[in-house]
Amino acid sequence: MFNYFRKEIEWAGRPLVLETGKIARQADGAVVVTYGDTVVLCTAVGAKTVKPGQDFFPLTVNYQEKSYAAGRIPGGFFKREGRPSESETLIARLIDRPIRPLFPDNFRNEVQITATVLSHDMENDPALVALIGCSAALTLSGIPFYGPVGVARVGRIDGELVVNPTIAQMKESALDLVVAGTSEGVLMVESEASELSEDVMLEAVTAGHDSFQPVIDAIIDLAEHAAKQPWDLEGPTKEQIALRKRVEKIGTKLMADAYKEKAKQARYEKIASAKARIVEGLEEEGLDVELAKPMLKELEAQVVRGAILKTGLRIDGRDTKTVRPIVSEVGILPRAHGSALFTRGETQALVVATLGTTQDEQIIDALEGEYRSNFMLHYNFPPYSVGECGRMGSPGRREIGHGKLAWRAIHPLLPGKDRFPYTVRIVSEITESNGSSSMATVCGSSLALMDAGVPLPRPVAGIAMGLIKEDRGYAVLSDILGDEDHLGDMDFKVAGTEAGITALQMDIKITSITPEIMKVALEQARDGRIHILGEMAKAIDEGREGVSRNAPKITTMTIAKEKIRDVIGQGGKVIREIVEVSGAKVDINDEGVITIAASNDEQAQKAISRIEGIVAEPEIGRIYDGKVVKTADFGAFVNFLGPRDGLVHISELTDGRVAKTTDVVKQGDAVKVKVVGFDDRGKVKLSMRVVDQETGADISESVGAKPSRPSRQRDAD
Repeated sequence: MFNYFRKEIEWAGRPLVLETGKIARQADGAVVVTYGDTVVLCTAVGAKTVKPGQDFFPLTVNYQEKSYAAGRIPGGFFKREGRPSESETLIARLIDRPIRPLFPDNFRNEVQITATVLSHDMENDPALVALIGCSAALTLSGIPFYGPVGVARVGRIDGELVVNPTIAQMKESALDLVVAGTSEGVLMVESEASELSEDVMLEAVTAGHDSFQPVIDAIIDLAEHAAKQPWDLEGPTKEQIALRKRVEKIGTKLMADAYKEKAKQARYEKIASAKARIVEGLEEEGLDVELAKPMLKELEAQVVRGAILKTGLRIDGRDTKTVRPIVSEVGILPRAHGSALFTRGETQALVVATLGTTQDEQIIDALEGEYRSNFMLHYNFPPYSVGECGRMGSPGRREIGHGKLAWRAIHPLLPGKDRFPYTVRIVSEITESNGSSSMATVCGSSLALMDAGVPLPRPVAGIAMGLIKEDRGYAVLSDILGDEDHLGDMDFKVAGTEAGITALQMDIKITSITPEIMKVALEQARDGRIHILGEMAKAIDEGREGVSRNAPKITTMTIAKEKIRDVIGQGGKVIREIVEVSGAKVDINDEGVITIAASNDEQAQKAISRIEGIVAEPEIGRIYDGKVVKTADFGAFVNFLGPRDGLVHISELTDGRVAKTTDVVKQGDAVKVKVVGFDDRGKVKLSMRVVDQETGADISESVGAKPSRPSRQRDAD
């Protein structure tokens, strides 16, 4: 019944199993990949015909995590998986990026790839397993695909590179780098690092590429037994070849002249005019204009790429290494906690930092379980930023991906919660865009955080690198324009400080690049990053002294765990009272760490004093302010330390004989008392007569009195 095939290898100390022929047999390609006890089903389906008028390659990648994979039931009212989470969206992009460049340029059939996590062992990352499975499913499907692709994660623990570290090991790693590629070279890199050098990052990329070669071999072995017949892919017809030559002859000079315009919007107008004149020329000759339209984009690429390789000069007149002019401004929004406007050429980011409390932390429901994040970075790309009309709605894959890249760049520099107990949210509004708005977000975020008073050890900056690679040579471009991104072969983004790299993301649009090109790009990116940091320092180069006056004032204190329930009180009664009386927000965790957020110092001090009164232990010989809460024939009960009461015996109210307690004090009186001991049950014994009720001074010697000998003493600590 089943035409079943299986391939197993040992990879990074754990078995990797590829299976096909049993599940999802109606898909063009279907592979179940198991790594440890993590299992992912991956399928690939391609449309057999091209939609009329289709002039692009419609590839869709879907990655979905099922809660049952971790033995969990989804939260929420409907109790089923809904729209993709941010993590699922990012992993779908991770799969898409190394696979997309490996389809033929003239392939226009719709392709859909689906990866479903069926089991998660909480040790092995399903993202890697999914990418391997999708690569294998495409290789078996017969769909035109220049794969297979392999992938690996590289960590750095105790100074040593580790391939495919477990989820637990990653918590100790100074590097989180995912690299994917073919047997020939690297196609994609995604990473977060703790200010590592260019040499270490390149070494990690090389180690990852070497490590997944056995995976590629395993996919090829499986394909030799189970691959379907390759689809026929028609080459260009004689008519298309002839038409392309006419497009080049008519349009090369027109397009070259249009690209001499350095201003983006004016250049776009001239390019549109050039295209219109090319179309007119084709129509006059009776040629197929619709067939020629994709060739106009190819002509643009030829003109731009050829000019850069020939002259070393780019669209806007810069050489390959120069960064566009930069203007950095901070504190531009009066009510924001921190704000910055970062402008680089025709790319601009308005970035705002907001400081909140632990109650503002983001709760994330993941397969690994629920956890909280106190740092959020949100990136918005409105259509007006490129002078267009467009729909505005919830963030798409691009917004989520760019925001996460900037998040990775900033995250390693943020102070720990023990040092800076705030929840931080950054919002980047891209107000202009002509290349590398994600790196503008990194620069603007660093400026806004420093403006808000966040103690970053060093500023962070980012730069996007490009590549033009032809048979006759290559050129690495610093600080690429939008057109250089679209028409080039690489989008290589590097962020970091003067000390090292914090984030690196690379996407290759050709089959691969060499380590030599990567080395040149990394060195050139470092020079550009240092230049940008110098320009940013003209606005601000370190965090302001103290947080913004508009931000909440947060104080932390730690109490003994056994005192937690005293602070909370039955049903939360005590902590609610503290909040109501002080006006501050009070939060306490299971370790006894209390976070107090207030709008001013007075509110914070009220809350602190109240909490200290609850958790403090009475000290023998210490004088306290108190309040009489009850009187009796034998003395008065005085509240003197938080909720704690003590007894002032009638003989300790004042010198001389006292007939009735109420002759000296009444309920509600404010008094000063001294702790003189504890009774057999640990109750506090107080004295008023040895304390000057006006000044609070100890007068025990002047009245000739000695504190009563306690029947039992307790350690005041």
